Amino acid sequence: MSKERIYWLAWSQVAGVGSILIDRIYQHFGNLETAWNADSQAILAIDGVGIQSVATIIAARAKIDPQKLIATHSIDNPDWWARIDPDYPRLLGEIPSAPGVLYYRGQVAIAENQGNVPTIGIVGTRDPSDYGIRWARKISALLASKGFTIVSGLAQGIDTEAHSACLEAGGRTIAVVGTGLDLVYPPRNQNLAADIHQHGLMVSEYPAGTTPARSHFPARNRIIAGLSRVTIVIEAPTRSGALITAHQANDYGRDVYVLPGSIDNPNSLGCLGLLSRGAQPILGLDHLLELLSSIPQLDNFQQLQFPSQSGISPSEVTDGTATLAALPPALSPDLQQVWLLLTSTPANFDEIVSKSQLPVATISSLLLQLELLGLVTQLPGMRYQR
Repeated sequence: MSKERIYWLAWSQVAGVGSILIDRIYQHFGNLETAWNADSQAILAIDGVGIQSVATIIAARAKIDPQKLIATHSIDNPDWWARIDPDYPRLLGEIPSAPGVLYYRGQVAIAENQGNVPTIGIVGTRDPSDYGIRWARKISALLASKGFTIVSGLAQGIDTEAHSACLEAGGRTIAVVGTGLDLVYPPRNQNLAADIHQHGLMVSEYPAGTTPARSHFPARNRIIAGLSRVTIVIEAPTRSGALITAHQANDYGRDVYVLPGSIDNPNSLGCLGLLSRGAQPILGLDHLLELLSSIPQLDNFQQLQFPSQSGISPSEVTDGTATLAALPPALSPDLQQVWLLLTSTPANFDEIVSKSQLPVATISSLLLQLELLGLVTQLPGMRYQR
């Protein structure tokens, strides 16, 4: 085991240091072993770290011996990836808040980790209607039969139905949990978790022994969104963890599909809200497959350690080396600005407007011009990609 992996684990155990701050520490020092031995003044120089945070970090760090930690920690947590590991899930590594350490249990599929197997998140309410259950199972079974990996959160309701239907169809599923991997929550899913161990994968950012806590589940949702090329929402009330997952997926530039429901059903109101903001409606199984067929293949490039943190999109990376995006010739400054906001991953119109801070009418005109030049493609739902 490399020494650097040991320090990724050690930093993950420091109270008050989350995944985003670990990234900043890594970027500032170049490696986490150097950062571990840095004094308070050096740590204070990290962007976003104040005097009180430094004191907390120094005190927590003093209680941890990295070499002893790896020996004892690995007894209950034998399998984990550090974010620098080549097998760390590629899609998850692209989000700005990817866990520095990800624990796993079950059957690892390297092609899946590399992004060569399409992964689809399915989330929804813990109290679904018969309609929601029926369609969650239909969609999950169909996608499993087509070779997609189903990602969900092992929660009661839609998550359970998605995992179960996938396994029953002979497919592969990933469960992202908000506890240590030695615990199953809710307890009623013990048998389901055992099946996933045998035929899929369970992952968590929490070490063994971590019990359920309210704050863990919204944090867990970002991992579901990060692991998935597309997130499908099936029945979600206006205050729902599934909506958190959908919004995070949108923030990461991933597509969101929604099963439409009745306005009389409270569990459909969150879904209808997503549709009103540009999410793709699922109008049937054939329509879903048509939507999924438009997802671009991942670019063939060697992933930088932290593309999302560097501000460089995958389309701007070749042979593992960050370069400036090659601008097409003879573009006006406004056209250049909009073109640089786009990648091979489709972006919603509203997202483009927000990032550009240009008027809606101006963006519409610029996108049309880029389409006519053959530089941009419009997809259903007012989504655009290079």
